[in-house]
Amino acid sequence: MTTEHQIAWTRVKNDVNGNPRHVCHFTDLETFNTRFYARVNMTPSERYACAVKWANALGGRKYHNKSFGGGIVFTAYDCELAGIVARIHAMQEGK
Repeated sequence: MTTEHQIAWTRVKNDVNGNPRHVCHFTDLETFNTRFYARVNMTPSERYACAVKWANALGGRKYHNKSFGGGIVFTAYDCELAGIVARIHAMQEGK
């Protein structure tokens, strides 16, 4: 049984080329087991570095902004966001 949880997306300003961007918190990308293990054995900055590395494979990048700490940004239109969520859930399940 999988425990899929919702990813809370925040719409931010477009990039320099006018493409829309969406940000989520790095803990939304972690699975339950990873989150439990990481809380015990890793610092928050190490967890963030692992999540950014993991998100880079899906097209996500580290969000450099003081207003949203711990964010990972994805450049996608609203119709493409469902595909990104599906790839995140597939990667969380190990597919």
